[in-house]
Amino acid sequence: MEEEQEKLGFLSEEGEEYWTELEVAVRAVQMACNLCQRVQDTLISNIGTNHHQVQSKDDNSPVTVADWSVQAVVSWMLSECLGSENISIVAEEDVQTLTKANASQLLEAVVETVNKSLAEAPRFGVQEPKSALKTSDVLEIISRCNSTGGPTGRFWVLDPVDGTLGFVRGDQYAVALALIEDGEVKLGVLGCPNYPMRKEWLSYHHRYHRIISKLTPPSSETWNKGCVLYAKKGSGKAWMQPLLHVNKMFVWPNHAKQVSVSPVDNPALATFCEPVEKANSSHSFTAGLAHSVGLRKQPLRVYSMVKYAAIARGDAEVFMKFARAGYKEKIWDHAAGVIIIQEAGGMVTDAGGLPLDFSKGLYLEDLDRGIVACSGATLHEKIIEAVDASWGSSSL
Repeated sequence: MEEEQEKLGFLSEEGEEYWTELEVAVRAVQMACNLCQRVQDTLISNIGTNHHQVQSKDDNSPVTVADWSVQAVVSWMLSECLGSENISIVAEEDVQTLTKANASQLLEAVVETVNKSLAEAPRFGVQEPKSALKTSDVLEIISRCNSTGGPTGRFWVLDPVDGTLGFVRGDQYAVALALIEDGEVKLGVLGCPNYPMRKEWLSYHHRYHRIISKLTPPSSETWNKGCVLYAKKGSGKAWMQPLLHVNKMFVWPNHAKQVSVSPVDNPALATFCEPVEKANSSHSFTAGLAHSVGLRKQPLRVYSMVKYAAIARGDAEVFMKFARAGYKEKIWDHAAGVIIIQEAGGMVTDAGGLPLDFSKGLYLEDLDRGIVACSGATLHEKIIEAVDASWGSSSL
């Protein structure tokens, strides 16, 4: 295994910093993606009957049993492998919804899902619990995710299901996990269960993916439905590995290959990504920017941090997000994606060209207008200039 690690370029010396944390994080995200696929398959095939699996949060976005189950599984995995006393987690969900009187079915589904997932822990290199977790155990490990972040110390940042609307619609979503220390992102892992390893599959609709994945033998090398991307600060490299096939054992680093951003710097040839939902971003402003910069291709609108994965892999060159007034960007929506793009050779800043600041708690405070991610400096500079030129006439 050490030879494989050296081949990946991560091991320069014994006990390299954050190596253990990276491996554990990748295993945890692989396990979480496996859980999500199972829940999504059930959700899509029983749409309209499993109302208890989809709830509404205070901001009206849907939350499925997967959100809380992933949070429980990742919290458990990190604690088991790194020691619970060393684990502090900022995560999107809390247990308040689960403990409401009308949420008994949802809580029961979460406990069942968590135990099914943990029973498979040996596949991911971790011993399973001696007995099934009780409801109180599951609530306790979810409750551990109560860090508020900040400028000092070490904490993990988890978005259990980023792009929940995509998830419930059978579309793109991501599991995002990052480690932050003293306000800096040190490593990031991005699981994209519906984002195929091979770029040529991107042109097919996700429902066709689902048909093909059922027709193609699990061992087939011609079809890899999903992927996990990851990077460690300062390595100058980002990696992608396929999701673990059913009944297979995870062997680190799981056929990982290095990914890099696209070399395209001509705006006319570049593809830009933007959020699908209009609720917290302005499509009209990004469309105007794209036109002024010379971006002529149709935008790639995908849910979740899959947009960051697309740039890191070289499938797209630009991601722009300009939030509507009053919306605050959350650190779990960006931390993992930012470090992966940066180590893959790209750039991510606010619209003023400054690095994103993950040291201010749960939100990206003092963000200058919006977020701009690019495959290279040339495109990035053009977009920053275009923002300055057109911002005064925007309604944001």
